Amino acid sequence: MSSIFHLRSSILGLALAPALLLSQSPAKFEFTIKNMMRGPEVYGREPAQIRWTPDGQWIYFQWLPPGSDFRDALKPYRIRAQAGAKPELVPPSEVDSVGPLVADGSYSRDRSMKVVAYAGDLYIVDMRRSTARHLTETAAAESNPRFSPDGQKVMFVRDGNAYSIDITNGATVQLTDIRAADATGTVAAAGGRGAGGGGRGGGGGGRGAAAPPQGRGPALNTQKGRLEADQLELLDVVKDIARADSIRRAETAARPPSGPKTITLNANERVANIAVSPNGSAVLFTTTTAPADARTGNVPNYVTASGYTEDIPNRTKVGDAQNATRFGYQSLPRGDVKWLKPIATEEANAANANIAAWNDAGSAAIVVGNADNFKTREISVVDAATGTVKIVETLRDTAWVGGPCGFGCLGWYDNDRRIYYGSEATGYAQLWSTAADGSDRRALTSGKWEVYDVALSSDRQSFYFHSSETSAFDRDYWKMPIAGDARAKLTVGEGGHQVVLSPDEQWMADALSFVNRPGEIFLGKVGAKGVQMTTSPTAEWLAFNWIKPEIVMVPASDGVMIPAHIYRPKDMGAKPNGAAVIFVHGAGYLHNVHHYWKNGYPREYMFNHYLASKGYVVMDVDYRGSAGYGRDWRTAIYRFMGGRDLGDQVDASKYLTKNYGIHPERIGMYGGSYGGFMTLMALFTAPKYFGAGAAIRSVTDWGHYNHGYTGQILNLPQNDSIAYQRSSPIFHAEGLEDPLLMLHGMVDTNVNFQDIVRLTERLIELGKTGWDLAVYPVENHGFTRPASWTDEYQRIFKLWETTIGPNGSKAKQ
Repeated sequence: MSSIFHLRSSILGLALAPALLLSQSPAKFEFTIKNMMRGPEVYGREPAQIRWTPDGQWIYFQWLPPGSDFRDALKPYRIRAQAGAKPELVPPSEVDSVGPLVADGSYSRDRSMKVVAYAGDLYIVDMRRSTARHLTETAAAESNPRFSPDGQKVMFVRDGNAYSIDITNGATVQLTDIRAADATGTVAAAGGRGAGGGGRGGGGGGRGAAAPPQGRGPALNTQKGRLEADQLELLDVVKDIARADSIRRAETAARPPSGPKTITLNANERVANIAVSPNGSAVLFTTTTAPADARTGNVPNYVTASGYTEDIPNRTKVGDAQNATRFGYQSLPRGDVKWLKPIATEEANAANANIAAWNDAGSAAIVVGNADNFKTREISVVDAATGTVKIVETLRDTAWVGGPCGFGCLGWYDNDRRIYYGSEATGYAQLWSTAADGSDRRALTSGKWEVYDVALSSDRQSFYFHSSETSAFDRDYWKMPIAGDARAKLTVGEGGHQVVLSPDEQWMADALSFVNRPGEIFLGKVGAKGVQMTTSPTAEWLAFNWIKPEIVMVPASDGVMIPAHIYRPKDMGAKPNGAAVIFVHGAGYLHNVHHYWKNGYPREYMFNHYLASKGYVVMDVDYRGSAGYGRDWRTAIYRFMGGRDLGDQVDASKYLTKNYGIHPERIGMYGGSYGGFMTLMALFTAPKYFGAGAAIRSVTDWGHYNHGYTGQILNLPQNDSIAYQRSSPIFHAEGLEDPLLMLHGMVDTNVNFQDIVRLTERLIELGKTGWDLAVYPVENHGFTRPASWTDEYQRIFKLWETTIGPNGSKAKQ
C-alpha cells in the first residue's frame, strides 16, 4: 500500500462512513411541494471539481454542507485522504496558495513538473514536493501553457500572441506578432510611436501634429486629405517630420529582420485561439470576424435595481449570419502566414477548425475541422515544418455528426506515432486509433455501448475511460492497454461513477451517485469498493424513503423497445386514482433513465414521488433523440422534432392504457425546455392520447432558437422550411383540444420569453380556450428561487387534480 496514504485496509469493505451519519434520530421530512422545491437546500450540492494534491494527501472540491441557503455559492472544501476524515472549508487565505497545486495543466515528459494557468498567471508545480511557484506575475492573463520537449521552457499565450519563457531565469521571448486592425483596416500599433512627446526635434515641447506614414493618410479628394496636403506644402516643420519618417523607414527596411514577423488581420478580425508548438517552431491559430449584418435579440428585464426596464443582450437566431473563421499557420519566427482549409472538401470559410493537440516533439498537431452544415468532421495532422495538412479520419453523417467522446477524446500516444479519437463510425461512440499518417486505422473498443471520455495513464501504456459497457443505465470506469486488449472495470456496483484518479493512480476519488442519492465522494483503492467521504443532503431528506423507480421497456410502434422509469402508487403505499402523468426530460440529447442521480431533474424526481403518493402512475421516458443509445437513436429526430420522439411518448400512453387500464384522456404530460416543446406538440398533434399538459419554458418555434443546436437537427430555416414548420408547435396550435398550462421565465436568455408570447397571441387569434399562462418575472431558463419553483409546481399539481385527477373534469372519460 502506498506510503502517502494512511487508510486502514478494513475501509475497503465499508459502504458508508459512520462518522458522517448523525447519531440522533432525524426529523421527519416534510413531504410537501413547497419543501421539495427548496431544491439544493434539502438534497444538497454534490461535490464538484474534484482534484487531488500532487502528494495524494488531500482531495479538494467545490461544495456546500447540508442545508445551505439556495443563494449560497459553492465554496472550496478539502478532505484528507484517510478513513474517518471530514470535509473542511478551505480558508480564504489558503485558496490562492493551493489553487495552482490542484489546477489542470500540462506535464513535463517525466511528469516531475506541471505547468498551470491559474488566476491569469503561470505556475510551475513540483509534483514530488507538492509545491508551486510563480512563473509569471503580470497584469495580462497568460493561458495555454505547455512544456518544451526538454522541459526547460514553457510556451504560452498572452494577449493573443505566443511566448516562451525560460523556467530557470524567467527570460521571455515573444514568438508571434499577430495584430488586429480597426474597422478601417488600420493596424493597431503594438507599443509603437505616439503623436508628440519625447520625439523628434523641432522646438517646443512635443508637437501633437505629424504627417501620417506614407500611403496611410486620407485620400486627396477628401476634406482631411486636402488639409494634410496643404500642411505639407506650406509648412517646413511638417516637411521635416515627413522627411525624418521617410529616412527611418528606409533604415528599418535596410536592417536584417529580427523578432517575429508581423501578421496583420483583416478589419474587425480577432484571434479566437492560438497554440504554439512545444519546440517553438510553428504556431497554429484561428480567427473570427463577426458579420456586419447579424442581428442579436434583447431580453427585457423588468425587475431591476434602477427601476427602469433594462435590456439583456442576447443571441442571434438560427440561420442568421454567423462569424466567419480562418485557420492560420506560421513557421516561426519569420515565416509567412498560410491560411489552411479546416476541411479539404469545403471552402476555407465554410468550416471551423479546433486545434486539438500538438505532439510531444512539436513536429505535428491534430486539428479537427467541422463543416458549417454539421455533416462532416475531419481529423487532420498539420506538419510543423511545412504547414501541410494530412487528413487521417473523415466522419460523415447524413443527419449531423455528434455523440459523446468527440473533440475531448483526442490525442497522441505511442511516442507520437499514433492518434486516438472517438467516433460513431459503427453507430456507437467508441475509441479508435490511427497511425499519424492516417494508415492502420483500427477500433480499440467495440460494442453497442458508449465511451464518454478517455485519458492516457501516466506511463502512457494504458487508457482510462468512463463508459456504459456494463449497461445503458450505468456509468463505470475502465482501464485498457493502449493496444486495445482486454479491459478491466475499476469501479464496483451499479450507479453513476465519475472517477478522479490519485496522482500515483492507485486510488480513486469517485463521485458516485445512485438513482435515489445524489453524488458523493467515495474513496477507495483502484478496483475496490470505496468509502463514502461526504454527505450532502440534510438528515431529514435522507430519512425519507426515496425509491429506485423500476426501469421498464415500452414497445414502440416501430418495434424498438424504449426505456422508461415508472413510479407507481403502490411504491409509495398509495392506491391508484386511475390517472397517469408522463414527464418529458429536456435538452433532447440527454440521458435520464438510469441507475444514478437525475442531476438535471432532482425536483422533478421528488415531484414524481409526490404524484405517485397521490395515486398517479408516472413515467419518465428516454425517447428517441436522448443520449446513451447510439447514433441512430440520437439522430431519429433529424428534420422532424416532434415526430419519432413524440411517437415514443404516444407509445408510452398506449403502454399505460394497456398495462394499467388508464384512459388516454386521463394521461397528462409535463416537461421543461425540450420537454415543454414536446408537451405542446403532444396536445396540438396527438390530442387523443393525452388529456392535459403543462409546458415549461417551451420552444414554440424552432426558427427562433439558436443556430448551433437547431441548425444541426433541422438544417437552416431558409433551406428547409418544411422541417421547421412541421417541428414547431406554433404552426399546429389549431389542434389544441385539452387543458394547457404554459409557464415561462420572463428573462429567459435561452428560450426567450418572446417564444411563449407569440404562441399566446396565436392561441388568442385562433379563439382557443382552456389554456393559461403563468409568467415568472425574475427567472431565467433554469429557475433559481424556491418561491418560483413552488408556485410553478403547485400550479402543475392543481392542473392534474382539476383535469385528469380522481375529481377532475376528465375523471368520467
